[in-house]
Amino acid sequence: MEKTGGSRKKSLKCKGATEEPQEAAVVKDGATESEVQPPKASAFPPGFSISEIKNKQRRHLMFTWWKQQQWKEKLAAKKKLKKEREALGDKAPPKPIPKTIDNQRVYDETTVDPTDEEVAYDEATDEFASYFNRQTSPKILITSDRPHGRTVRLCEQLSTVTPNSHVYYRRGLALKKIIPQCISRDFTDLIVINEDRKTPNGLILSHLPNGPTAHFKMSSVRLHKEIKRRGKDPTEHIPEIILNNFTTRLGHSIGRMFASLFPHNPQFTGRQVATFHNQRDYIFFRFHRYIFKSEKKVGIQEIGPRFTLKLRSLQKGTFDSKYGEYEWVHKPREMDTSRRKFHLQSN
Repeated sequence: MEKTGGSRKKSLKCKGATEEPQEAAVVKDGATESEVQPPKASAFPPGFSISEIKNKQRRHLMFTWWKQQQWKEKLAAKKKLKKEREALGDKAPPKPIPKTIDNQRVYDETTVDPTDEEVAYDEATDEFASYFNRQTSPKILITSDRPHGRTVRLCEQLSTVTPNSHVYYRRGLALKKIIPQCISRDFTDLIVINEDRKTPNGLILSHLPNGPTAHFKMSSVRLHKEIKRRGKDPTEHIPEIILNNFTTRLGHSIGRMFASLFPHNPQFTGRQVATFHNQRDYIFFRFHRYIFKSEKKVGIQEIGPRFTLKLRSLQKGTFDSKYGEYEWVHKPREMDTSRRKFHLQSN
């Protein structure tokens, strides 16, 4: 029995001795896997994809190495091209224009040509003709239905941006009842600020007395005190207005609607500018004050408020949610099929 016990101990010792190198080998293999260097590109067979690697850690390591190699190759190509351009000097070819969504957008057939007789006729007979012929001056009513803090302050600050504007909170009164009262009191435009969860999220702009009415989604609202390095409060001077990239027929109508909110003769002594900048169908509103530092340098300072608008619909006539006739309605599933197609701007 002692022999058998000794033989068992010997066999266990032998078994442990045989297993220890295997465990060491496993640890060693683990160490080599963690410290493994990615193979060269030539080590991969043609048509091999990194996604075929089943081990997650190894696959992540190989993908990181592949991205680094791509970045190094791109940097080396840039340095080589820069040296070639420096060697050629003035004979170097012009730099290629980078491809962006803005310069690759699809051409819209409704792009406005200022020299077109049809466009000139439409401008002379549309709802804004009396304003552009200087027969009427803007008088604006800004309203909201039981607004909260941020919406109240936004309405008040909008009244300082647009001259000859008045703020009135309708408190449950329907817009259909307000519009006839506005027309009888010679208001030319109605601005309605909507809110959701105490945050402004929509704007309705209706031109009186015959329309049209535009509905916008509002986002990224920043009030005067929320803007960093802001300027002082706006003065009562009539601001200048800048409209950018409203080139299609629809965009042209929206641009004329924004322009009709401000009087014709800006007071340049106030040095205040209201900007409506359209980019990829998002309309960015900014209000700045500028100063000429020298003949070549100009300093600008944002006054506020600022917000972003996205057109949802354009309706003929004044506001009528039930029986109104719509000129244009945004339908995402049908209209947003291409990222290079825009409705307010074209090449």
